Amino acid sequence: MNIPNQITLLRILLIPVFVLVFYLPFKGNNLIAFAIFATAAFTDVLDGYLARKLNQTSSLGAFLDPVADKLMVAVVLVLLVQENPEIYLTIPAAIIIGREITVSALREWMAEIGARSKVAVSILGKGKTIAQMLALGFLIIKESVFGLPVYTIGLVLIYIAAFLTLISMIQYLISAWPKLRE
Repeated sequence: MNIPNQITLLRILLIPVFVLVFYLPFKGNNLIAFAIFATAAFTDVLDGYLARKLNQTSSLGAFLDPVADKLMVAVVLVLLVQENPEIYLTIPAAIIIGREITVSALREWMAEIGARSKVAVSILGKGKTIAQMLALGFLIIKESVFGLPVYTIGLVLIYIAAFLTLISMIQYLISAWPKLRE
């Protein structure tokens, strides 16, 4: 169990802590939930950096890292929609979660047939992740900060993330299409 994998496991363990804090009925719970989410997002960058820097990449890490990311994003989206079940939030949440399921299944299938490299993570996928994390952070905070309409900024960013999500999914499907047609 190397350091990057321990950091990834910490990120997974932060999910139930995030859920608990999100639901606790006290003023400022959203700011503490945001701090937990931001810590998880930071550890996502940190574990990848350390894995490369310390030459501690592993099969376990390659498996756990995307699982941790997808779990956190899905849980946050579900909680945000449950808290505010409006269509303008539900649609991008469904797009993002649906894409994650689709691309994960596609990657698994492509790996089974020995064509995993056709659906490797792209720069667009990285951009999508950054937009998602920023959007979710703003949506968790909710309240205006220094006069900035944080929730509105989060909504704009979640639509940008959903758009990038769709584009990246289409990109992966186009790459895999020759194998899917066989």
